[in-house]
Amino acid sequence: MLRVLCLLRPWRPLRARGCASDGAARGSEIQVRALAGPDQGITEILMNRPSARNALGNVFVSELLESLAQLREDWQVRVLLFRSGVKGVFCAGADLKEREQMSEAEVGVFVQRLRGLMNDIASSAVMGLIETTRGLLPGAGGTQRLPRCLGVALAKELIFTGRRLSGTEAHALGLVNHAVAQNEEGHAAYQRARALAREILPQVDIASGMAIEGMCYAQNIPTRDRLEGMAAFREKRPPKFVGK
Repeated sequence: MLRVLCLLRPWRPLRARGCASDGAARGSEIQVRALAGPDQGITEILMNRPSARNALGNVFVSELLESLAQLREDWQVRVLLFRSGVKGVFCAGADLKEREQMSEAEVGVFVQRLRGLMNDIASSAVMGLIETTRGLLPGAGGTQRLPRCLGVALAKELIFTGRRLSGTEAHALGLVNHAVAQNEEGHAAYQRARALAREILPQVDIASGMAIEGMCYAQNIPTRDRLEGMAAFREKRPPKFVGK
């Protein structure tokens, strides 16, 4: 087993400025920690929203965007690692209970912020896949990232069916780089990520595709089927889509 000596500093919150919510009262949903010693230059971002399985809500996204903005100005930060403070969960995807309470205009603004966030952290299509399991069109980049990872045919199959994939299945498809067996401590994936933290991955410019997705998703916001999909998720029943 690979063991790396590292000096840990305490977690600290980077709160979003001007956030009109009770996030401060509940405690920060996003915390950061810079590693020291041989791992100096690596900063970890801890996602800590146990009440909603780290779902992407307004406070969560605001704090994460603000943290990234501040870290971007820190020249000592070379690599960012994202990890979860919620046992057994990384991120549950969009907070549909919160989104259902938004107006159409608010949904549009929030999705744009979310897509910007996905660009910032150079995420894979996993976020889009998580959204499709809720019966919704991917709005955070999934329609653009997934075909680039898997090809158009398989991407359509996964998006249209909303099929859930295990880590092993995702690895077999090439959707994720590694699938590791869990260790006794329950942090095998984190240990593998730490081992890969200093690798530099190539960036792919998909700005045009993201713009197309934004226009398509905007057409989906006022539809009855979008509201039905969220209602079905909340009521734990199959959706009844009417094509409107």
